[in-house]
Amino acid sequence: MSPRTAPRIGVTRWEDVPGEAVERYWGRLREAGAEVVDLREDTAGRIDEIAAGLDALMLTGGVDVDPGRYGAERHPKVKETHPARDEMEIAYLRAALDRELPVLAICRGHQLLNVAFGGTLLQHVESGEHRADYRAEGFPSRWHDVRIEDGSILAATLGATRFVINSRHHQAVRAEDLAPGLRPVAYAEDHGADLIEGVVSERHRWVVGVQWHPERLEEHRPEFAPRMRPLFEAFVREARAVRA
Repeated sequence: MSPRTAPRIGVTRWEDVPGEAVERYWGRLREAGAEVVDLREDTAGRIDEIAAGLDALMLTGGVDVDPGRYGAERHPKVKETHPARDEMEIAYLRAALDRELPVLAICRGHQLLNVAFGGTLLQHVESGEHRADYRAEGFPSRWHDVRIEDGSILAATLGATRFVINSRHHQAVRAEDLAPGLRPVAYAEDHGADLIEGVVSERHRWVVGVQWHPERLEEHRPEFAPRMRPLFEAFVREARAVRA
């Protein structure tokens, strides 16, 4: 596909996301045939202008969402926050939703999606079993089973209702945190239905949030990236339909 006909997908980031991590998101989208638009912090003053030229939006991982955004007192284990990043990403999200653009929200993005729709967050998963292993060299992901709701967008896209996913978060969305208009479609198996690992919007054509990191290649688990590839292909396909 030529650059002129490739769908243009905006990918949010902030200075807290290292370039190497951003390249993972960009790489998966380019492999699926998209043109990446880098939505850096210095684009915050031109959101309406830039969003008008997008065919889809990706919300990426990063620092904790500011609890003040959803009216909560800050938990002692909340780490670095960037309220300006929250504001910028929610503004891009609203612009995308107003135009019915496809949205894929990953990890922090999944959490921010829930907050933007009016939900809250569990500010710290006490078990520590869902964050990256910071005691091991290279800070590897942790892994756990996920259950996908049969008949959902995620199940249809990924072709399975149960598999193993990576995990690199300490905040989460639970049933009691879930925003109006979002439907849970994936759950952490080790927490039953308590930790929601995937959501879709009930109000929009294609808006998906996942708590795990499908963009990571996870070279020591070579089956992971091929299993996740259809999610990016479906996302890009939806963006292509907007461009058409």
